[in-house]
Parts: sequence; C-alpha cells; structure tokens
Amino acid sequence: MTVTLTTHIGPGYTTTPTYTPHTFWAGEKHILIGADNTGKGPITEVARMDGADANDLITVAMWADTCHQAGSRTVLHLPYLPGARQDRGVPFGAKVYADLINSMRLDQVICLDPHSTVMPALINNLTIVTSDDIIRDHIVGSGERYDGIIAPDKGAVARATAVANASNLPIYKAEKHRDPNTRQLSGFSCEPLPDHGRFLVVDDICDGGGTFMGLAAATGLTKERLGLYVSHGVFTDRSAALADHFDEIWTTNSYAPNPKPTDLDDTDPRYSAFRTIDIDPYLGHATTTAFRTAGAMQQA
Repeated sequence: MTVTLTTHIGPGYTTTPTYTPHTFWAGEKHILIGADNTGKGPITEVARMDGADANDLITVAMWADTCHQAGSRTVLHLPYLPGARQDRGVPFGAKVYADLINSMRLDQVICLDPHSTVMPALINNLTIVTSDDIIRDHIVGSGERYDGIIAPDKGAVARATAVANASNLPIYKAEKHRDPNTRQLSGFSCEPLPDHGRFLVVDDICDGGGTFMGLAAATGLTKERLGLYVSHGVFTDRSAALADHFDEIWTTNSYAPNPKPTDLDDTDPRYSAFRTIDIDPYLGHATTTAFRTAGAMQQA
C-alpha cells in the first residue's frame, strides 16, 4: 500500500519532511534525508501506513532506525492493525506482527478500532482511536438520519453499544448461527426492530461482505432502511453487492485512501453508495494529545 512520512515541530506545526522513503533496484527499503530540520525545535517524526503490506512495515522499520539515530520522537499512524484478526491459533499472527512493531521502539503507535483486545495488549505505547466520535460526527449527526444501531454478532456488541451511547440511540443485537458439526455459517437472526426508522449496522472489518448481506436479509428491512459502517473497508470479492442490501456503506481511509470494491468502477450506479471518512484529523488529535501529555509529565 503506502507509507507517508511527515515532520512536526512541537505539538502540531508541520514542516518540510525530514525523510523520504526509497526502494533500491533490488527491492530493499531505504530512507533518504529530504530536509534538514535541525534547530527548529522538538521534532516529532510521523509515519502513516495504509493497509498491511509487509514491505511497508520494513519501510517503517528503516524510518524508525533513522529517527532513533537522529534522536527524534517517533509516532506511527497504523490505523489498520495488521494481524489483529489472527488473535489465536498457530501461527499466532497477532504476536508476530506485534513483535515486529515493538522491535522498532516507537514512542507512540496509533490504531483505529482494532478487531479484538488481544493484539492491542501486545503492542507497546499503543493509542486506540475508537469509532464512536467518527460515526457520531459524520454519519449519525443529530440522530435524524438513523434511529438505532445494530450489532451484527456477539463480537460486535461492545463496539456497537459504545457507538449507540455516543449517538444517544438504542442498540439492537443480531447473531450468526453455525452448524455445530461443521462450524459453517447456517444462518442469521436479529431481535425485533421497530416498524419505522433507519438503522446502522456497525462492525470493524468488511472483506467480501457476505455476513452483512445475510444479516440484512434476516432483518427483513428494505435497503432504504439500512446503512452499514465498517472501520476498515477491505472490500474484496462480491462486496459491491452490499449496495443491493444497504442504502449507504461507510468506511474510513484506514486500509486504503478511498476503498471501493475491487470489481466496481465509477460508472456503476452502486459506486456512490460507498463512502469514505477521512480519519487523519482523529489520528492527528491523538498524536497532539500524547505529545502534550508527555511534555507535562516531563515538567512534573
């Protein structure tokens, strides 16, 4: 995907980036010095990584080593936490990725709405940005657009409940059902919904979207009464068909700058149903808050 490097003086002023990513002809990652920011004040170097490309992680590691040698503070914006879904089993992917991130000795790592609590507990100096304010600010607003939040399964209840509380809306719960012998999905159910109003399904990740389409059918609602928000829109396979079940599909620029289903182009009438929220201001706010907190602790 992409690694973007920026340089900040003090808590928030942005200056010319000190470093630029580079790739040698043979494929090795490297960092070039783009500007000399010596003497401008306390420097915080920030790397922003989209997606989960392992090559990008190596670029970030090279950047971190360069920053450490210069004595600069390091912040990694890693909104999509790679390995977060690999939170059990063999290999224990969450720990493998966490060990790689921790080896960079970063001052702060900022992620968005991780899949579970397992991987966040393994990463040093992690700050989590939740979806509560994002959904309230950009989707729900005053509550006129939606009349309730739906948790699509047990794993999403805590996340959806936090969103419902922040938006002052009721929460409704759905469930996935599995065949006890094969553990394959066998169906979906949802608790009764009001006869009127619109409802927003809230979860963390969408790949192909089959689970959400099954849930939409289980609610018995028309697509005009349903919306979908996922923090991380991977949108593979047949995910364009989500627009046949949901009036609007919201995600963020955590995984890609403007994620859309792989088989969908802007000539398709379903294209406009997929909408992206820029979360960079929320990541930046978390960075500034942590900078000021660290400064206050040093002065105490």
